[in-house]
Amino acid sequence: MNSLPGTAKAKAVPLSERVKTVKIKTTFAPQQRLYSLDALRGFDMFWIMGAEEIFHNLYKATGSPFWGAISTQLTHPDWNGFHFYDLIFPLFLFMAGVATPYSIGRELEKGKSRQQLLLRVIKRGLILVLLGVIYNNGLTELKPISEIRFASVLGRIGLAYMFANIIYLYTKERAQIIWFGALLIGYWLIMKFASAPGFPPGDLTMQGNFASYIDRTILPGKLYLGIHDPEGLFSTIPAIGTGLLGIMAGNLLKKTTISGERKTLWLAIAGVIFLLLAQLWNLNFPINKNLWTSSFVLQVGGISLLLLSLFYYIIDVKGYQSWAFFFRVIGMNSILIYLSGHFINWGYTTTGFFGWLGDWIGNPYNAVVMAVCYVGIKWLFLYFMYKKKIFLRV
Repeated sequence: MNSLPGTAKAKAVPLSERVKTVKIKTTFAPQQRLYSLDALRGFDMFWIMGAEEIFHNLYKATGSPFWGAISTQLTHPDWNGFHFYDLIFPLFLFMAGVATPYSIGRELEKGKSRQQLLLRVIKRGLILVLLGVIYNNGLTELKPISEIRFASVLGRIGLAYMFANIIYLYTKERAQIIWFGALLIGYWLIMKFASAPGFPPGDLTMQGNFASYIDRTILPGKLYLGIHDPEGLFSTIPAIGTGLLGIMAGNLLKKTTISGERKTLWLAIAGVIFLLLAQLWNLNFPINKNLWTSSFVLQVGGISLLLLSLFYYIIDVKGYQSWAFFFRVIGMNSILIYLSGHFINWGYTTTGFFGWLGDWIGNPYNAVVMAVCYVGIKWLFLYFMYKKKIFLRV
């Protein structure tokens, strides 16, 4: 998954210096990118491009409680609760928001009209929705509507990005804060005082909660869990807040009148405050990724702010960039690596190159080694694309 920054128009530079960008529409890669944002996006994607299997296999091979604890954190809770793996999706959406002031905001500064940018934002959002449907269902066979899953990770990113950016286009920073609070509080009130028919108000079970009931009622096709979809339509409302939080962080980072050290401090303080508020709200409105509850928004928002402050301080403020190159290569082509499994058989490729190594290592660590090779093969592919300056954007 990638953030959705705007792209700069090609300038009159020698052909050898041009940046080729493979896109739904081909343009040149944006300039003045935050190195830390690309690195953090790559860190985020690293965990879903196969890195989690390294730790699952380490636990299977060793039986160690230490690796078992890490392995558990790289899974999703069944319903309420929070594991590290729950952060991956919202962190990506948060970073899409951080990029907005550097992309949409820059286009406004250049004189683009809000109407022009509105059409661009809507187009990107709907393209992501379409890509999400394709990702879920493929293109190889025609399915009846009843068998198509329309909700998706990319679809939620597309819709939440789109609405968060519309708010950004037509409001000032103070109003964006008000929107953020209104979305979270409004969603909480609806979920606390409404429910599915036959269930008491405020029921938050999978069967009885209001969000799942709305999705069952209005979403065509099938839901991921039959009666519930974790990327459903109604719970996209608080996800807009996740995107808005990223936009507010991006507004801060873009300010030229504040030092990098002070920006880092403010991001970190906000992150700690959000985490504390999340624990308090959890007492009444449980942290739950499946429902994207308001407490969940604060929980992942707090961690996202802390991670952004850390990466920003080390990379952009202090200038230590070389260590983050591994992650930046991933982060600059995150959409490509997310979709790549539909046209590249990574398991077959890994076995073709490194199957001999797994056989040589033998049980029980061969699975660990092959998981490392699996990630390595993907990274080398992304590195090749990086060196060729080819990036997939939407």
